[in-house]
Amino acid sequence: MTSGVMLTETVDPRKPSTVRVWDLFIRVFHWSLVALIAVAFATGEDAERLHVQVGYAILILVALRVVWGFVGTKYARFSSFVRPPSEVVRFVQQSLSLRAPRVLGHNPAGGAMIIVLLAMIGVVSATGVMLTTDAYWGSEGLEGLHEASAYLLLALVLVHVAGVVLTSFEHGENLVRAMWTGRKRA
Repeated sequence: MTSGVMLTETVDPRKPSTVRVWDLFIRVFHWSLVALIAVAFATGEDAERLHVQVGYAILILVALRVVWGFVGTKYARFSSFVRPPSEVVRFVQQSLSLRAPRVLGHNPAGGAMIIVLLAMIGVVSATGVMLTTDAYWGSEGLEGLHEASAYLLLALVLVHVAGVVLTSFEHGENLVRAMWTGRKRA
C-alpha cells in the first residue's frame, strides 16, 4: 500500500496463466512407471511371479514411451529435449548456481536424465527377461548384473528427484504438481 492506495498487478485476460505441457500419456506413463518400479523393487525374490509380471509391464510402458518420443505431442518428443552434452553440462552448472534459464518443457538436464533412465530401465528389463529363459535361468552373474542395475536405477531416480526439487526451488514452480496436472506457469 502506498499513500493509502493499494497497488495491484494487472492481468491480461487474453494471456493464459498456465499452459498444457505434459499430455495425458506422459503423465500416466510417468506415475505408472513410478508405481511399477516401486513394486518391482519391493518384490524381487519375495514375490517372483508378481516381480516378473511387473517387469514385463515396465518393459511395455518403456517401449510405448520410446514410440511416443518420436510421434507424440510437442513436449513429449525427444527432438524437443535431447540436447548435446555441452548444453547439458552448461545447464547443470547454471542450475547449481541457481542461474539456469526456465524451460517450459524438459530442460537439458531433465532431457538427459530421461534418456539415461530409459536406458537403465532397458538394462534392468533385458537382464530380467534373460533370467526367465532356459539359457540364463539361475545365472548368478546375470542375477548380480540385474540387481546391480536395479540399484543404479534407484540411485538415478534419487538424482532425478533432487533435480526436480532444485528446479522447483530455483524457478518457484511445483514440478510434481505439473506432472499431475500437465500444466505449467505460462
